[in-house]
Amino acid sequence: MNRLFTLTPLILALAACQSESDPSLDQTGARPQLPAQNDALLPAMKIPTPKGWGGDLPTVPDGFTVAPIAKDLKIPRQMLLLPNGDLLVAEGSGGKAPKLRPKDVIAGVIKKRGKSSVKGGDRITLLRDTDGDGQTDLQTTFIDGLDAPYGLAFVDNTIYIANQGDLMSFPYTEGATQITSPGTEVTKLPSVVNHHWTKAMTASSDGSKLYVGIGSNSNVGERGMSVEEDRAVIWEIDRETGANRIFASGIRNPTALAINPSTNALWTVVNERDELGPQLVPDYLTSVREGGFYGWPYSYFGQTVDPRIRPQRPDLVKTAISPDYALGSHVAALGLSFATGGGLGGPFTEGAFVGQHGSWNRSDPSGYKVVFVPFRSGRPNGKPIDLATGFLKDGHARGRPVGVLFDAQRRALYVADDVSNTVWRIAPRQAAVSQQAASSRVNQ
Repeated sequence: MNRLFTLTPLILALAACQSESDPSLDQTGARPQLPAQNDALLPAMKIPTPKGWGGDLPTVPDGFTVAPIAKDLKIPRQMLLLPNGDLLVAEGSGGKAPKLRPKDVIAGVIKKRGKSSVKGGDRITLLRDTDGDGQTDLQTTFIDGLDAPYGLAFVDNTIYIANQGDLMSFPYTEGATQITSPGTEVTKLPSVVNHHWTKAMTASSDGSKLYVGIGSNSNVGERGMSVEEDRAVIWEIDRETGANRIFASGIRNPTALAINPSTNALWTVVNERDELGPQLVPDYLTSVREGGFYGWPYSYFGQTVDPRIRPQRPDLVKTAISPDYALGSHVAALGLSFATGGGLGGPFTEGAFVGQHGSWNRSDPSGYKVVFVPFRSGRPNGKPIDLATGFLKDGHARGRPVGVLFDAQRRALYVADDVSNTVWRIAPRQAAVSQQAASSRVNQ
């Protein structure tokens, strides 16, 4: 292992020199172009290193404003809007899966280069904008002592938190700024190895069920399928009893879940497998069918077989569902939120906001932005539209989007950035001006 670390600089240089992607390939939408597989001994690996914003802001379209509403967080991930308008932010970093191959060590070194040096907070932070002027009036620790919290949900005056190893519930009183009770464990969540530790969560439209995304314990089963029991799945959990069942499977890493308000269907964004080339396999956005199988690890985008898996399972591949919408290869989508009530207006009226954390498994970076996928009649319809860019500059990452959350009441989108440890607020300029005017009248 010491020899490997000695060679790491050379290995990193060689990995960064691998072939770049073909910009002519269209890898978004319902039918992405899928190139030939390239299972290289040393896949392309490069990640932009962190660098501060230096007073700059993300780039948003004309007619929109963007501003930080919280700074100095400790690895902000997913967010939750409470009925009174308070915003909760989950902060933490989990995992620590064992590194079994040289590739695991190399990938770990590269990924670490792109992360914040701040230690995960293992907490929930509350942000309150009392007068609706788009500025935070209170930033305080709401719940502390958690274990890599990620998914959040609110049902019947109860806050649900998906830690990396369990699902907890906390009774909530409107207006509370802190919860000190230890909470109640609803159920354990699979946490052996925890290669993909994040546990995304959302509640069903009627509030009776909680859906939790549980990522795989490997890239494509290289740790053996025995450690993949109850992995690469979405659980449906009875909120009252904690009883759970597999709702859908073969979903490599479902990193965010949301209910489509126009259909009440469950949707997810998924990080697909690596090490088949810079443009394989596209990450995706999809509705989730009850009982559906989405291919992992045996195939991708329907019946495209991954030959690395032994033994093969043609019986399962035959049933594999093709995802609804490709987002691009290695964009690392981690955030999902649907527009409601007209969204942000214009091209951002009906559809889904997606936070793209950014690539590591290609030499030319992809992702590192927030996009909007337009919908019509409850289905994706059109190419993704950039909403927030500028997270990359001169080969460095000034930020990396994780969770996104649309606030219909205040017509704003919140973006958690886990490199600059910031929550950004994006809003139409006219809406921001109106809110500032209203705030001014209140304070007179």
